[in-house]
Amino acid sequence: MMRAASPARKAVAYGALFPVGVGYYAGLVAGRTARPLFAQVALWGVPAADVRALGSTYASEVIPQTIRPMALEQLAWHRRNGDKIVVVSGSLAVYVRPWCEREGLERIATELEERNGQCTGRYLGGECTGLEKAVRIRKAYDLSRFQHIYAYGDTAEDLEMLALARHQIYRWQGASELRSAG
Repeated sequence: MMRAASPARKAVAYGALFPVGVGYYAGLVAGRTARPLFAQVALWGVPAADVRALGSTYASEVIPQTIRPMALEQLAWHRRNGDKIVVVSGSLAVYVRPWCEREGLERIATELEERNGQCTGRYLGGECTGLEKAVRIRKAYDLSRFQHIYAYGDTAEDLEMLALARHQIYRWQGASELRSAG
């Protein structure tokens, strides 16, 4: 999100939110506390079209370089099995959406609020983390229609989502056994 901010806005954000950033990296401030603050400072008043364009660029240039090979293997396995695949992420939809569209995947992610073509810096409907992930999944899908539900997570913010699944893969434990069994 800081890529969308001007140099002056970045300086203000880093200066004003320096204690929050240090606390976050030291493990003293939760991500769900820090991220909305940085988003508000970085994105308030930025043209929404600019943020979407930067998100699209990020989705094509950065995301492919950061996805774990194991995650790509799991995606391929689910595709071969004809599974419905939904990416559920606390990350911003402005870059999750274009990546998922290119990959042919459905998605649930943190949406940015816009007014009059400008970003407000606030999240529309809150951040898609923790319990909110499970709430949004239940709202979007009738889980009783699925015989097997697989969920993958790597942070404590994924635990409520993982609880919805029959097959819970946390920090990639058991993922390779899952592929060999299927």
